[in-house]
Amino acid sequence: MSDKTAITPTRAQDFPEWYQQVIKAADMAENSETRGCMVIKPWGYGIWELIQQQLDRKFKATGHQNAYFPLLIPLSYLEKEAEHAEGFATECAVVTHHRLELVKDPVTGKSKMIPTGELAEPYVIRPTSETIIGAAFSRWVQSYRDLPLLINQWANVMRWEMRPRLFLRTAEFLWQEGHTAHETQDEAITETRLMHGVYEEFLKNHLAIPVIPGEKTENERFPGAEMTLTVESMVQDRKAIQAGTSHYLGQNFSEAQDISFTGRDGSKQFVHTTSWGVSTRLIGTLIMAHADDDGLVLPPRVATQQIVIIPVTPKEDTRQAVLDACQALAETLRREKNYHGDPLRVHVDTRDLQGGVKKWDWVKKGVPIRIEIGPRDIETRKVCVQRRDKGSNEKEFMEKEEFLQQAVDILQEIHNSLLERATAFRDANIIPCASLETFHAHWAQDNPGWLITPWSGTPGQEDELSKQHKITIRCLPLDKQAEPAEPCILTGAPTPSRAIWGRSY
Repeated sequence: MSDKTAITPTRAQDFPEWYQQVIKAADMAENSETRGCMVIKPWGYGIWELIQQQLDRKFKATGHQNAYFPLLIPLSYLEKEAEHAEGFATECAVVTHHRLELVKDPVTGKSKMIPTGELAEPYVIRPTSETIIGAAFSRWVQSYRDLPLLINQWANVMRWEMRPRLFLRTAEFLWQEGHTAHETQDEAITETRLMHGVYEEFLKNHLAIPVIPGEKTENERFPGAEMTLTVESMVQDRKAIQAGTSHYLGQNFSEAQDISFTGRDGSKQFVHTTSWGVSTRLIGTLIMAHADDDGLVLPPRVATQQIVIIPVTPKEDTRQAVLDACQALAETLRREKNYHGDPLRVHVDTRDLQGGVKKWDWVKKGVPIRIEIGPRDIETRKVCVQRRDKGSNEKEFMEKEEFLQQAVDILQEIHNSLLERATAFRDANIIPCASLETFHAHWAQDNPGWLITPWSGTPGQEDELSKQHKITIRCLPLDKQAEPAEPCILTGAPTPSRAIWGRSY
């Protein structure tokens, strides 16, 4: 295989453009004719399907059920919760008419479509579904016996993004949004923390992405929430990506939408609600966390194909024997299950292409394991094994029976190596900072990484620093809120609390 890199420019030269080129090289997605929207191609959508399936099992294991709610939300519903609506107002797409009429231009004679039938009330294409789901909850809840309500929705949403980027920020994207209603504050907060933990575990054990679990500051909370928990990931240009959030909404939405019930003492009470979600942004996070200058690198659990077998057929008289050997190996592997009980996903590449073209294709797509089998390998009962986490050129010849015994272990080793690499990179780029002078100097650098500081400043002071350096407090790490008291970098007041600051996508 050529030593020439598959991706130009490299990560070091132009990270944002490198990211776009990785997606293109892996044939994952492309921009569509609709501004800000993307077409997710089969290889990329296969990753999303696996994320969806695996998360869905976790949601159901914690007692949640799936439902579906309308795409269009009456404007009056959003007006009931003004603080929430204001947070999304500049991103909303609004439907005002219900039909089109074909007319001819009197000057040019050309036909065109014009909207007619103005709606009595405009509809907003959902940017999120708290209000429409809250309306349903208000019908479903009458008594404390109806609680808790544990609902999840897999759907698309629209937020009119001005600077779109495939997977990370698009006007329309796919996600899941959990919405729950509870009798008490304690139950709702327990739910918020539970789903936060589900996200943390999923990113680590399925996507091989280490995250910092923490709480958002007041400035960074979800609109209308009383508490927002987040999982923050660092990608290879040292910026942050908010990979998932879980919100305790208090009684703000239930009071606005009259989600009330008769309590145990016979009094009217309002439910405590939560919402939580992740989206196709996870795929963008995965790319930025693991890909290299040869293309995509996929963690095995969400790889559309985990093992690809490439027949090497230099002569026609041995071609069929090689193809049969490849198919037989694939069938045997498909009967194996990984440590999580899922069958291995194995593909035999029988396309009429040169071997080098096939190899590069699967390198760029990030397949965890590539296997080559040729006529000589049939005689020696060996296979050529190439692991994507070890680059594009390294290979190892293994006895076929040995590989069959170790395939599941090798896939787990690949996951572990990706997680260890990403963890080491993140930890090396979170820098303790105890002085304002050091804080200011840090952000003068290119791609400087994150700072962790003692912090007890006000929302206004936080906002001032954020605007000055184009940064945000990514989170208040949950395991760093009871540290030995140190002076806040801004106020000098002793504080046990720590904040992580960074630039983000």
